[in-house]
Amino acid sequence: MTDQLQQLINGLALGSIYALIALGYTMVYGVLRFINFAHGDVFMLGAFAGYFLAEPVAKVIPPQSYLGGIVVLMLAMLICALLGVVIEFLAYRPLRKRPKLTVLITAIGVSLFIEYTCQHKKVFGASPRVFPELIPNTTWELGGLVIGSAQVIVLVTTILLMIALTFIVQRTKIGTAMRAVAFNPQAAALMGVNVNHVISFTFGLGSALAAAAGILFAMNYASIDPLMGVQTGLKAFVAAVLGGIGNLPGAALGGLLLGVVETFAGGMKGISNYRDAIAFGILILILMFRPSGLLGKQQTEKV
Repeated sequence: MTDQLQQLINGLALGSIYALIALGYTMVYGVLRFINFAHGDVFMLGAFAGYFLAEPVAKVIPPQSYLGGIVVLMLAMLICALLGVVIEFLAYRPLRKRPKLTVLITAIGVSLFIEYTCQHKKVFGASPRVFPELIPNTTWELGGLVIGSAQVIVLVTTILLMIALTFIVQRTKIGTAMRAVAFNPQAAALMGVNVNHVISFTFGLGSALAAAAGILFAMNYASIDPLMGVQTGLKAFVAAVLGGIGNLPGAALGGLLLGVVETFAGGMKGISNYRDAIAFGILILILMFRPSGLLGKQQTEKV
């Protein structure tokens, strides 16, 4: 029983990271109806932003302190939010009236551009780097369970960010505008909503969450590299589809479920080597039997 509870805690920590990335996928899909495949690379850029910010922040705030970790997290989120806005403005906005397939291919191109550019020796280089310890690394033992401070930080930070996101979407003027654009962008524009600003804000908000996920991931797994967003980003996309892409609670639920399933599979003899394939197996099953996802609603396409 203790082993199962330990796996559940590990799975929730991993799933929380998937959930944060999946929220970015689902917000962009909800507003623009396309998949931003470069989102996983913003997750990677967030981790590297934290890597490079750690040293200068440590000169002002004592290193390995919670305040220093929060400052690094907030700065990385701000940087990636700006990057998300720039990516949308340069790569996607000029193609907004083009077929969705054109934008989808562009997203793949943007993703590859970021990955190969970052692997250049004058940028990040291809070799993995050790992520610095942003907070004191503490371990607690409770009834046979081993819980690390990084896991607690992941869970607490994810809960706080999801509460903040829910407040923004449900209780603020810009959140109302986001829901209006997601429902009908033409009608929203006629009602005075600045659609361009809303879409830029959506990209910025999703990118900030991806940056937070990148730093939380790096705190738990220590090693970062320019391709770390490829597989993690795809799994987060699977989580968004699993929960119902376009649905914020669904993205969070899908991320947590995927993290728990993957962690339990990794601890089972005989199938542990297939833990990464399980996510894509789930994607195939969802698309076959419930394409709208667990919390998604079927929509009728107008022709």
